[in-house]
Amino acid sequence: MARPLTTAQKINGVLRRVPTWSLYVLGALWAAFLFWQALTGRLGVEPINALEREYGDTALKLLVAGLAVTPLLKYTRVSLLKFRRAIGLLTFFFVLAHFSVWALLDVQSFGRVWADILKRPYVTVGMIAFVGLIPLALTSNNLSIRKLGRNWRRLHQLVYGIAILGAVHFIWLSKGFQIEPLVYLGLILGLLAIRIRWKTFKRRDVVGT
Repeated sequence: MARPLTTAQKINGVLRRVPTWSLYVLGALWAAFLFWQALTGRLGVEPINALEREYGDTALKLLVAGLAVTPLLKYTRVSLLKFRRAIGLLTFFFVLAHFSVWALLDVQSFGRVWADILKRPYVTVGMIAFVGLIPLALTSNNLSIRKLGRNWRRLHQLVYGIAILGAVHFIWLSKGFQIEPLVYLGLILGLLAIRIRWKTFKRRDVVGT
């Protein structure tokens, strides 16, 4: 007699039927919806700044989601591995959208963009995170995985530092004491701590065998 499926197995069964491309569609629709809201004045009296924040906030949510994939699998057996690449590429897309709104619609001057990068620490930190995501996005394909081999995994571990920089960027640009940026930083540090702890236990198990 077959054993009944666990909750994780049932969830994984549903997830296997969800096509990866649906995430890209949802991401594009969300970006377009936010842009439409800004265009029609539905994001408040400062639509450009609001749109910039919304894109950045979405990028941080996706960063947290990407970091949560492995711990979720380890501790609940729910697998989102098939969506991890899409989550990563959508993260880059929304960071690019965040930067583009700031540079093209808000600042509107290459000279001022460069000056802000050099003079404003929160902009510097955000730009470092953005630039760090570029090689990860460019190598998020099967050809790069084959070409780079083990170096591909080392390269993509940059996302850990990038996630922290993204949260620091949010905290730095926030005016006054706000809980939301600290929550993001706490989630990111917590997920990284879980990952480090898991690797430590795994190494101990290997040594002990």
